[in-house]
Amino acid sequence: MRTVHVRIEGLVQGVYYRAWTREQAEMLGVSGWVRNRRDGAVEALFAGDPERVAEMLARCRIGPRDARVRSVAILAEGGAAPDGFTVLPTV
Repeated sequence: MRTVHVRIEGLVQGVYYRAWTREQAEMLGVSGWVRNRRDGAVEALFAGDPERVAEMLARCRIGPRDARVRSVAILAEGGAAPDGFTVLPTV
């Protein structure tokens, strides 16, 4: 099991990024959460099989069609994650 906490920057708000992230995570069987940050970034936690988490990170670097991802930075690794995948309120 691998757990990563990430920050995604670029044009990632107002482009369906959170809902797209939830869809991708559910397709891959990755648990965790995603939320917007008031500074314009998106923050997420992904947990699951290491190969599936790596695939999730790769997909996040591309994002949905209208997104323009500049960076996906891993802030921390390890820890527990919730069951399922949730879109959280903006912080």
